[in-house]
Amino acid sequence: MSIFTSFMAVGIICMIASLIYDLTKLTPGHITSLLVVIGAFLGIFGFYDILIDKFGFGLSLPITSFGNSLVNSAYEGFKEQGVFGLFSGMFITTSAGISGAIIFGFLMSLFCKPKD
Repeated sequence: MSIFTSFMAVGIICMIASLIYDLTKLTPGHITSLLVVIGAFLGIFGFYDILIDKFGFGLSLPITSFGNSLVNSAYEGFKEQGVFGLFSGMFITTSAGISGAIIFGFLMSLFCKPKD
């Protein structure tokens, strides 16, 4: 049952993003940034972790979890190292994802021709 609830929760996030794209003039970059900020706000108040506990691990996969990871890592870094940890802590957890995005984006640019 947890696979089904996890799938439905992620599907709802995707449906919301698709509706925003279809009903507004926002670009995919705007919508992605909006979802990261929403995930960060949910993480600040502790709601995102509650949603992960309730709906399953699948909620740690969409882009909203990136905002949650940034906030949680920054908070942990702040607790350990103070203000310097606030800025450096957020990259400890998310550095693999950021590096992967850069590397795969570069590799795709080598093999794909952009449209005009």
